[in-house]
Amino acid sequence: MSDPKKTSRDVLSLKGVDKIYTGGVDTQVLFGIDLSIKKGSFNSIIGQSGSGKSTLLNIMGTLDRPTKGDVVIDGKATKGMNNNQLADLRNRSIGFVFQFHFLLPEFTAYENVMMPYLIGSGKPTQEIGKRADELFELVGLTAVKNNPSTQMSGGQQQRTAIVRALMNRPSIILADEPTGNLDSDTTQNIYALFRDINQRLKTTFIIVTHDRRIAQMADRIIEIRDGRIVMDVVK
Repeated sequence: MSDPKKTSRDVLSLKGVDKIYTGGVDTQVLFGIDLSIKKGSFNSIIGQSGSGKSTLLNIMGTLDRPTKGDVVIDGKATKGMNNNQLADLRNRSIGFVFQFHFLLPEFTAYENVMMPYLIGSGKPTQEIGKRADELFELVGLTAVKNNPSTQMSGGQQQRTAIVRALMNRPSIILADEPTGNLDSDTTQNIYALFRDINQRLKTTFIIVTHDRRIAQMADRIIEIRDGRIVMDVVK
């Protein structure tokens, strides 16, 4: 029997997760994944292309459903949830940062950041505006928050995407190769920013990367190979 105190600290857990893509030939991508992530932790998932790490991240974020097994987020089992319930849970509990920032080019940085709140709750309040201002200050973008997103550097655009991911105060940030398009100096700055957010806001980070140098910056390194966890090291 698991320790209830230990279980209560898990912000996300996967239990016996398989993923099979069906088609002309069925392809199994994940095999019996059991994984628990502690609240407030800073984790990396590494693996070569095709190892299953991005599929795993998509299942963690409820962007995809497991073929078998269950995903529990903030104590809520997702297996029986419909698409609307999953979308609501995702909007409240999870922030996403991808390799491509996916900012809307016709809007300013500030307007892009407000999108998750507008989708989930409607017109932003004065308090929400203050939260956005505080996050822009946290990531060092106060001076350019009203710039069109197309008039920002790559690093500024990615930091704007990070603010957007944080707007709904998610328990978890899932980042998929978040610095894949950035130079080495900007990459270091983004990971330092992740660390700062993790420590200040106690947000849980799960970062997928193929770069072992980046993974070494995390407190826990999980390696996926051929759809299975082959290494799980807490530093």
